[in-house]
Amino acid sequence: MKEKLHFKSSKGTRLWGILSNPTNNWAKPVIILCHGFSTSKDGRTYVRLEEILNEHGISTFRFDFFGHGESEGPFEEITTSEAADDVLKAIEFLKESGYAKIGLFGSSFGGMASILAASRSDDLYLLALKSPVSDYESMTHTRRSAQEIRDWKEKGFVELDRVNNEERRLNYTFYEDAEKIDAYEACEKIKIPALIVHGEADETVPLEQSRKAAGLIENCRLEIIECCDHTYSDPDHFERLLKLISRFITENS
Repeated sequence: MKEKLHFKSSKGTRLWGILSNPTNNWAKPVIILCHGFSTSKDGRTYVRLEEILNEHGISTFRFDFFGHGESEGPFEEITTSEAADDVLKAIEFLKESGYAKIGLFGSSFGGMASILAASRSDDLYLLALKSPVSDYESMTHTRRSAQEIRDWKEKGFVELDRVNNEERRLNYTFYEDAEKIDAYEACEKIKIPALIVHGEADETVPLEQSRKAAGLIENCRLEIIECCDHTYSDPDHFERLLKLISRFITENS
């Protein structure tokens, strides 16, 4: 059974997702699949994981964050805290739908949202992460000068690179939110089995962030894929990622 469903965010906006249950058995595990920044639930990672996990009798729920994909809300208003809250609402939605064993997978931006959500929820049995962000504030200071950050604050928003030929803005509230978040502190609160997969040559999210995060999560394994970039553009690297993630989930389910 595969169906398109929506649930409400804390703001009351509709968030859309695809629930795929290959067995129609709500007692079996379901994995929430969380996409990255400025992408959607229909990315190749989430579609392929859905296929692989469904083959093992594991259900999946891939959904779009606030302002992304088919979900409602202005994209420029997204923050990491909003995304983490969306994950918690997805967990709540699945619980109310009858699922008792819920796992979580997050990629990049969705990885940080998943770390924050996992630190606040007692309803998860595992956490898997693909190249997760753990510190947006330091990444921002690496990419933007102090003057550029001041300009962002004064203007109220920053123009982003075109995505699918669409111009997008990001409000300064994203940076203000990042200043308040300590994902490393959140990592220390996570006690469930966890796996982080990160590319050695990741040009977007520094590998050191995942090294630190993995060291703070009580029961976490870090898998580093040599010469691998942030998008897993090499087909062999992508297949390695899928194998590591799916094996971790099946072995712990």
